[in-house]
Amino acid sequence: MVRANTRSAPPRTGPARAVLMLGAGAATLAAAVLLSLVLGSKPIPFADVWAVFAGGADPYTATVVESRYPRTLLGVVAGASLALAGTLMQGVTRNPLADPGLLGVNAGAAAAVVTATALFGSTSVLGTVGWALPGALAAGLAAYTVGSRGGDGGMVRLVLAGAVVSAVLYAYVQAVTLSMPETFDSYRYWVVGSLGGRGYDVVWAVLPVVGAGTLLALLVCGGLNALALGEEAALATGANTFWVRSAGLVAGTVLAAGATAAAGPIAFVGLAVPHVVRSLVGVDFRLQVPFALLVGPTLLLLADVVGRTVVRPTELMVGVVTAFVGAPVLLYVVRRMRSTP
Repeated sequence: MVRANTRSAPPRTGPARAVLMLGAGAATLAAAVLLSLVLGSKPIPFADVWAVFAGGADPYTATVVESRYPRTLLGVVAGASLALAGTLMQGVTRNPLADPGLLGVNAGAAAAVVTATALFGSTSVLGTVGWALPGALAAGLAAYTVGSRGGDGGMVRLVLAGAVVSAVLYAYVQAVTLSMPETFDSYRYWVVGSLGGRGYDVVWAVLPVVGAGTLLALLVCGGLNALALGEEAALATGANTFWVRSAGLVAGTVLAAGATAAAGPIAFVGLAVPHVVRSLVGVDFRLQVPFALLVGPTLLLLADVVGRTVVRPTELMVGVVTAFVGAPVLLYVVRRMRSTP
């Protein structure tokens, strides 16, 4: 198994520097939110956006800017969820190539969406969320139930179980979509990943799930520091490695399920952001978790802005843009990582 080289690397970010970097990260996220409201198929000057905030804009400008609120809010929620899920998955497995779909979450959501479309004709955005969320959670639970065991060998079995679940479910998805073209027409829009066309109802539908996953991640981040030292060292510090692994995997699966249900399977955010965060704050998960909550939304919102502006008046879905950005990051990680026996 390929593991991150974090066995002896201490956290290298002091409290004062951490506070400054958190402030900088929050300011960068605020700028990304503002850009998401300003730029789009029709750019709105910053002064006019500010006038909307103040309640003094004309009705047309107010309508355009306010229509971007749900999209921006979803970008924050989905970006934070994917980044945090990727951070947890890489920490639990000690694998720098782990991503939020490790336990078959994306495949479960896709299978549920295809089934709902084929059997019940469900094509609404909220209906898609209603099916994708339990489908993603069920796939993650199935992979965890089949493959979860203690120790490093158990982690290998868990990853393999996730791969098997994903392969089976994607084979089912392909069989249904190839035999029912009308189902494929609906599925292909969702599977690319997009923040457009969603309302507040989608955000509110997944927010409780995402909130629960975030809370669990905050509780487990200290244990992940012990787990990064290795099994024996973690046990020597008094850490309950089984609880840490289980809670981390559950939190990552729940977060990935919420984000995937709301925005579709957006690639590379959960893979790339943890590496960016580690390069900024080191290996301390007590810092990685809050930074992931800032860097993830920033990356996703900026990718969405690029997708809305480079091919005006149409747009590229955000999943396409993140794939273009994330692929070079993946190549960089593969070139730099070292294998350990």
